[in-house]
Amino acid sequence: MLEKIEIVDRIEVVESGAVQVRTKTAIMEDGKQISGAFHRHVVAPGDDYSKEDTRVQGVCAALHTAEVIAAYKAAQA
Repeated sequence: MLEKIEIVDRIEVVESGAVQVRTKTAIMEDGKQISGAFHRHVVAPGDDYSKEDTRVQGVCAALHTAEVIAAYKAAQA
């Protein structure tokens, strides 16, 4: 039986306050991985993270304070 599994396997915070998220997609056959790929994306301070994995939401909620968002936006200008 083939099965596709997607999991967030890495959450990293960089100095700017951005949260880097790596998602692993694995194709499994009878419990053994036969293929896999990774996708990365960034959640910047001020971005909407409501549709992210619950662990990513928790990190963003704790990290993306008003001060961090203001500093990030100022650095982008």
